[in-house]
Amino acid sequence: METNQTLENPATGMKLFSPVKLGRLTLKHRVVHPPLTRLRANPDDSVSNMMIEYYTQRATDGGFIITESTHPSYDSRGYIGAPGIYEDHHIAGWKKVVDAVHAKGSFIFMQISHDGRQSHESLSNGQPPIAPSVVPFEGLSFTANGWVPVTPHRAIDISEIPALVETFRKAAERALLAGFDGVELHNANGYLADTFLQDGTNKRTDAYGGSIEHRVKLPLQLVDALVSVWGADRVGVRVSPSGKWGAISDSDPKATFGYYVEQLDKLGLAYLHVIEPRVMGTETLDEKQSPVASAFLRKIFRNPIISAGGFDRDGAEAILQSGDADLVAFGRWFSSNPDLSERLRHNLPLTPYERDAFWGGNEHFYIDFPTYDLTSR
Repeated sequence: METNQTLENPATGMKLFSPVKLGRLTLKHRVVHPPLTRLRANPDDSVSNMMIEYYTQRATDGGFIITESTHPSYDSRGYIGAPGIYEDHHIAGWKKVVDAVHAKGSFIFMQISHDGRQSHESLSNGQPPIAPSVVPFEGLSFTANGWVPVTPHRAIDISEIPALVETFRKAAERALLAGFDGVELHNANGYLADTFLQDGTNKRTDAYGGSIEHRVKLPLQLVDALVSVWGADRVGVRVSPSGKWGAISDSDPKATFGYYVEQLDKLGLAYLHVIEPRVMGTETLDEKQSPVASAFLRKIFRNPIISAGGFDRDGAEAILQSGDADLVAFGRWFSSNPDLSERLRHNLPLTPYERDAFWGGNEHFYIDFPTYDLTSR
């Protein structure tokens, strides 16, 4: 943002630009950079220089960033180019990101995710992806050959689950060594944890399937693994009630997510990150739909809620004023506006985002978006 001119501040009095506590952190504003899968990692899944620049550009004093999905094991990837935290040598690159973001006064959490059945055997040494149960679906995975149909998946054996949980705990340890401020579990969008939670994809008859109490078991074990490293007030969880990404479904999402969030509420987590059902991945399904998921879960979850999905400046302020959310995430707009929080603060025009550059590429439409030029006003 240029600083040689003074702008009026139309954000005076807006809750969006007021301080808020998030676990142990005190933020100066409530504009959140959410996880954005951009697939710019190095071939060994380590952080690239492009990624360091991307996060540095979007860091603001007292702001909050959540990284793109980062993978706790080699076979947990669903997209080539997604970064990892499954080996010790991945720590160094992430530390450069953290140090650069901290130098600008911002805070940053790592999102940890296993993509489950939304994957391809070429990303896991020829092995089929895992899921709670075999429920065929039509999906695409991003591979060295571009977008291809997912490989048929297999049901993970109950004996394999402790080792799976351990990969998340080790990933959390590596994130701690990299200097992050906390971690987020990706329990949304039809990835592995979400498929265990919802009964459209979980058809198990053992201790991890059937009743809601059984279906939440793995997600809660993953949360516990992260909490064991970080403490509850430096852990967040992302959910997508009634989401459709990844052909996910549940026969009674209110009961499922209500019970799950009741259990999360008992833990004293830093936050709950809620994706509104009006969006599916990078697509808006119904821009006129009100943010119903946050309103429902606000009655259950007492700590901060981050609401995500199709928000503009006015919509963000409205949900904050209603009390249904405490912070708001802006995904697509952050991709093309590195100075998004300042543009929102001063109600400046936004640069349109480029969908074709969301899923891999080079620096173009990734780190070459300009900050706002005040001389153009």
